[in-house]
Amino acid sequence: MEQNKRSVILLVSWIIGLAYAVYLVSYFSGSIAGASDAAEAIGTGIATALVMPHMIVVALAVLFNILGWACRLRWSALTGAILYAVAMVLFPLYALFVLVEMILSFVGFAKMKKRDLPAAK
Repeated sequence: MEQNKRSVILLVSWIIGLAYAVYLVSYFSGSIAGASDAAEAIGTGIATALVMPHMIVVALAVLFNILGWACRLRWSALTGAILYAVAMVLFPLYALFVLVEMILSFVGFAKMKKRDLPAAK
């Protein structure tokens, strides 16, 4: 049995986070493309501009979660969890959509084992 198994909790976290990030991008890009008149296009552009920081931070959190899971890097898992928390602060209306990912990322980070570093000479 492999001693350093990958974290299933981090796997679930990044899969949910990736699905949410894809939903955000597709929803807001579809809203802009589907605008029927100028006023609607301006309104969806403003909405997208307001949500954009949240979208960017969620995408970064997913990236760090994937790195943490794939490379078994504790710091990357922690960074992803913190970025999910930042995404919640950036757009509180969508905070519930990243709450589960944030909790799972922190739990996955806490359950990861610290790697033994070689002793300094």
